[in-house]
Amino acid sequence: MNAIRVRGLTKRFDGPTAGEIEVAGFDRRADPGRVRESIGIVFQEPALDERLTGRENLRFHAMLYGLYGAEGRKRVSEVLGLVDLEAKSDVPVGEYSGGMKRRLEIARGLVHRPDVLFLDEPTLGLDARTRRRTREYLRDLNAETGVTVVLTTHEMDEADRLCDRIAICDRGSVVALDSPEQLKRRVGGGFVAVTVGEGGGHGALATRLADESWVESVERVSEGSGDRTLQVGIDHTERGDRRVPAVVAAATEVGVPVTAIDVREPTLETVFLALTGSTIAERESTDDTARGSDSDDGLQSVTESDSRTDMETVQGTETGSIETGPTRTDSPESGATKTEGRSR
Repeated sequence: MNAIRVRGLTKRFDGPTAGEIEVAGFDRRADPGRVRESIGIVFQEPALDERLTGRENLRFHAMLYGLYGAEGRKRVSEVLGLVDLEAKSDVPVGEYSGGMKRRLEIARGLVHRPDVLFLDEPTLGLDARTRRRTREYLRDLNAETGVTVVLTTHEMDEADRLCDRIAICDRGSVVALDSPEQLKRRVGGGFVAVTVGEGGGHGALATRLADESWVESVERVSEGSGDRTLQVGIDHTERGDRRVPAVVAAATEVGVPVTAIDVREPTLETVFLALTGSTIAERESTDDTARGSDSDDGLQSVTESDSRTDMETVQGTETGSIETGPTRTDSPESGATKTEGRSR
């Protein structure tokens, strides 16, 4: 069963004029109630009552989904254990740390056993240690429960570490959808930065390297060494580290002394820049000035569960729709989204 299927949407904000949306096999128009029952949401901004205890917050949310009495108490205890908050469950949420609050919000999103959990910037505002632990927890959550998780984030490293599928959005449109490795392969096999001696010789070395079949580009860049560095783009079928000897040999051949070599693998930031013409930080700065802090640009990432044998590839159709396989989810919203699948 597909976790999420989006096909042929032609309008975003006032409601689609055409197309289909299915969540856990339920049509958004024909069965909106079942769709709502199938999803959990953790917002970017905290949405907890800090005067209530963690357990009381979860009990209240469980009742909204019809989980009363013994059934509700049992489920609340289960999710408290899942997020490792049992020991603090009867403490007012106002006394929780930022990481504890985030885990409690994730537990709240899971209390009614959704098929899909949406997370909006789950590590925003957390310190480095808590961010790392939250990312580890999300990975473990998928392994233990199989729930499909869709997260939006502008943290490139977060998307790269967590996700199996990533959608890059530019001005609200999906411009790329693939695994992190395949996305990075689109911009080539990385770069070899060659710093030459003060005697120069850039032109001769650039001309010599440009003749090589494995070289995609040669550019002179200004770095800490002044403008004595050439950035050599490596073909996507090659690995930059394996071409270092050839770069040194070419420099020796034309009599140019090499003082330093640095191998640089492509990153998701490089991919975003190549596809949109600006970095996330540059785009956010422009958007903040023009229309506040909201942005329709970024990455959406997708992570799969361990049941990979019956996965289907996420593909964009010729009409611009996005289809997901049995346990994989992609969303055309902004930011980076991580999805982890569950088969039922």
